[in-house]
Amino acid sequence: MADSAPAQSNQPQKRKFNEGKRHFKKNKKQKQTTVKEGSNEEVLIADVRALLEKHSIASKPAEDQPEEQASSPKLPEPFTEYDVTIEELSSTGDGLAVIPGSSQVAVVPFTAPGDKVTVKIIKHLQDTNYTLTDFVKVLEPSTHRDDSLPKCGYFSKCSGCQFQFLPYQYQLDHKKSIVEKAYKNFCNLPAHLVPAIGDTIGSPLQYGYRTKLTPHFDGPPGGRRDRRQGVKAVFSEVPPIGFMLKGTRKTMDIEDCPIGTDAVRMGMKNERERVKVELEKYQRGATLLLRESTKRIDKKDLPQGQQTNGASESKDYIDEDRGAHIHRKTCVTDQNAVSTEYVDDFRFDNPAGSFFQNNNSILPSFTQYIRDNILPKDQPADAPKITNLIDAYSGSGLFTVTLSPLFKNSIGIDVSTKSIEFASTNAKLNNIPPTSARFLAGDANNIFAEIKFPAAETAVVIDPSRKGCDENFLGQLLQFGPERVCYVSCNVHTQARDVGVLVGGLAGINGGKGLYEIESLRGFDFFPQTGHVEGVAFLRKKKDVAVA
Repeated sequence: MADSAPAQSNQPQKRKFNEGKRHFKKNKKQKQTTVKEGSNEEVLIADVRALLEKHSIASKPAEDQPEEQASSPKLPEPFTEYDVTIEELSSTGDGLAVIPGSSQVAVVPFTAPGDKVTVKIIKHLQDTNYTLTDFVKVLEPSTHRDDSLPKCGYFSKCSGCQFQFLPYQYQLDHKKSIVEKAYKNFCNLPAHLVPAIGDTIGSPLQYGYRTKLTPHFDGPPGGRRDRRQGVKAVFSEVPPIGFMLKGTRKTMDIEDCPIGTDAVRMGMKNERERVKVELEKYQRGATLLLRESTKRIDKKDLPQGQQTNGASESKDYIDEDRGAHIHRKTCVTDQNAVSTEYVDDFRFDNPAGSFFQNNNSILPSFTQYIRDNILPKDQPADAPKITNLIDAYSGSGLFTVTLSPLFKNSIGIDVSTKSIEFASTNAKLNNIPPTSARFLAGDANNIFAEIKFPAAETAVVIDPSRKGCDENFLGQLLQFGPERVCYVSCNVHTQARDVGVLVGGLAGINGGKGLYEIESLRGFDFFPQTGHVEGVAFLRKKKDVAVA
C-alpha cells in the first residue's frame, strides 16, 4: 500500500449534503419501479421482509397505508444522523436494522450483526420497506468485528469490498447462509426437496487474488458542453482514477488495490502514470483494463543467472517460482490483446477484455470439485455409462477442456463465435484432439439441435450470466433430458430459481413434471472480502420420470 493511502479507521470521512450527486426531492410521492428478477434489490427486499416478519411487523407499500401513517414522524429525516443496532447481515452484504416504531429497515454498509452504529439517513423507500443509509461510525463493536483486519486504507469508503473487517471463517459461514436463503426464497420447492447446503469452499488467497481490475476516471468538468459547442474538452488537472465512493457516482482516487494480484497492482501503478503523461489525449472519461497474463517458462530454459527461488519483480513483470517452472506475470491493458492463464497444467488463452474467472487461486480446487462430482458415484452396473459432455455457455472452454479427460465426447456450445474460436484454440493448446472435443456456435432458440448424444449417456454443465437461464433454454434442457446436470452460477438466486424449474417442472413440457432431484449444493468463495458467492449445484435425473 502506498504511503499516500489514508489510515484505516472505522469512522470514514462524512459526505456533505448531496455530495456525490444524490438529488432527492422532499414530499414527492415515490414512484414504484419494477424490481428486476434476480437483482440485488429483489434479494434485499426478501431479506428485509423476512426480518420484519421475524419481528411480526407487517410490510406494506406506502401507497396502501393511511396518509397519516405514511408520513409518520417516527422516521428520521433524510441527511440526519441516527443510531441503530445491526441485527442481520443481508445476502447483499449490508447490515440490517429495524427502525423502532416503523416498518422500515435501515440498510447499513460495512457493518456486522451486533454492531451499534451511527448512520446518516439517505432515503426512505417505503414501498419496499427499506431505508438507504451511510455508515458514519461504530459506537459499540460487534463480537464479529475486528478492525485490525482491513488491509486497504480506503475500506469503508470504496464500493468494492464489504467484509474486510470480518474474520474469514465468518465470511465463509455467511456465504453458506446466502446459498441457504437463495433456495429458501427463490427456488419455489418444498423444503424437503432441497438438501443441506455444503460448507463454502474458501479461496487460498483472501488478498492479492483478483486477476482483473477495471479502475476508471470521469471526463473533464463541462466536457459535454464543450463538445456540443465544438470546443475541445480538456482536463485542467489529473482526475481521480479509481473506483466509486460507496453509494454515490463519485470516483475516488485509489492508487492501489490490495485484492489485485501483484501483476495487476503493478499494472495499476503504471497505467495511472501513463494517464498522467497522456492526459491531453483524453476528452472523455475512460475505463482502464488491468488483466494478469502468465507466461510459463521452464527453469532450464532460463539464461544462466536468471533462475530464481522466489518472487522477483521488475517494472514490467513479476516472476513466481512454481517448482520446475517460472510463471512470468505481466499486466495486459489492451482489450483486444490475448491474456493467458494456467489452471493446474491446463492453459487458457482469452481476449483480455472478455470474461474469464477472476480468481486464479481457487480455480484448481474448483475445477477438481467439478471433476470429482460430474459423474455418478453409485451408478448401477447395468445403467448406461455416461460418456458424453455438453458444456452449454462454454465461453472459452474452461469446463470442456478441464473435464474432457473424463469423457469420450465433449461439445462446448456458446452463442458467441469469438468464444468458440478461443475455445477451439484452447483445446489444441491442451492437446485435446477434435475427435474428443469440439465447439459449436449454437442458436439460443435451438441450442441442442445438433446434439446426437443419447440423453441417458450425457452430462450437461451450464454456467450462465448473472441473469441465469431463460425459460426457453430451460425448456430445451428438460426436453433433451440429460442424465446429470451441473449448474454453476455467479448469482445463486437466479440459480435457485432455475434449479426450481428443473426439479419442479415447466408447464407444457413432460406434463409439467420436473425431471431432476438435487444431489448437492454449495458455494465457492471466488471473491473474498465481498458479498459475492459462486454456487455449484449437481442434479441427477429422477428414476421414475421419463422425457415425454
